Amino acid sequence: MLPDKFKALSEAVFPYVVDCYRHLHAHPELSFLEFETSDFIANQLKSMDIPFRQGIGGTGVLGVITGNNPAKKTIALRADMDALPISEETGLAWKSLNNNVMHACGHDAHMACLLGAAKMLNELKNEFEGTVLLVFQPGEEKAPGGASLMLKDGVFDTLTPELIIGQHISEDYPTGTLAFRSGVVMASADEIHLTVKGQGGHGAKPHLCNDTVLAAAHTLVALQQVRSRLCPPLTPMVLTFGKLIANGETNVIPGEVKLSGTFRTFDEKWREEARGHIGRIIHDTCSAFGCAVDIEMPEGYPCLINNEEINCKSKQYASELLGENNILEFDQRLTSEDFSFFSQRYPACFYRFGTRGESNQHMGRSHTSGFCIDEKSLLTGTSGLAWIALGFLNG
Repeated sequence: MLPDKFKALSEAVFPYVVDCYRHLHAHPELSFLEFETSDFIANQLKSMDIPFRQGIGGTGVLGVITGNNPAKKTIALRADMDALPISEETGLAWKSLNNNVMHACGHDAHMACLLGAAKMLNELKNEFEGTVLLVFQPGEEKAPGGASLMLKDGVFDTLTPELIIGQHISEDYPTGTLAFRSGVVMASADEIHLTVKGQGGHGAKPHLCNDTVLAAAHTLVALQQVRSRLCPPLTPMVLTFGKLIANGETNVIPGEVKLSGTFRTFDEKWREEARGHIGRIIHDTCSAFGCAVDIEMPEGYPCLINNEEINCKSKQYASELLGENNILEFDQRLTSEDFSFFSQRYPACFYRFGTRGESNQHMGRSHTSGFCIDEKSLLTGTSGLAWIALGFLNG
């Protein structure tokens, strides 16, 4: 199909995508509670006569579009579904109707674009060979990650994709652009939760207590040697604690102190080694103060790896549609994404589509109460995804 003809189809589908986006934005649901969202997606697929399954990994949905010769090639397209516990302050006419729940990370846009791409690919199914799997995934924002649960639930047991494509909004890039990068593009992410326990008591009698607050403070400082002395100097990582609760009083040493933090890196080998160092340092430091400690460090998200061949081809197809001037390269960053579970198992490309335009240039950034996208970016998000899919199917 020629790009001009394809662009005309994408423009015809665009109003539908905007309607889906506004509905989803107004009805956000938290991780693993996306029941109405799942039903909305199922109803949209049903209206397109696209077969689907619900309830995968909880609230996940899998749609299937078959073109000519369905067995020739199978590819997967993924969008995440969950929202964040944020009270929206955008003032939009389609702002969240659910208190303290908001689509502040663009997952509403991801779903709307995938529904739009599904509509386009379904109309074009006589023009490609192969099968397209539409993966609507719950719980990206919360461990253990909906991607891992969908995989455990056998989302691809019947039809196995040769590759999987995902995309994410980015206010760092202007509307009309797509940004790509090969290799390790996002970090692993492991949560760390500690409860330091000891004999609490009066602040004027510390010799009769185990000072849990002091033990926790020394533990935080000691853990920084993981970065400064144990980590290879050229290996990126962060070890950050953003929560410390010592619920005593001015003259009361509490019996327990709770801490929570995150450990992130680009190196899976170092990740495993560092987890051992972290546990050892926590235990030894607390023990030195006569305190016990409970450590919870569940295995979180792995590194997200973009397959070089799949990324380069995706970039090539996008350039055919949008022109080279609108194709960018994004930077590595130590944020995480549970699309990484897919990327560890199948050749993958996870790219970003720009959402910064005139309509939202003074609005907040993602994960804030004032976040919103430029709706014009939905056209690029939809057409880019569908065009890349066609490129792989017909390539």
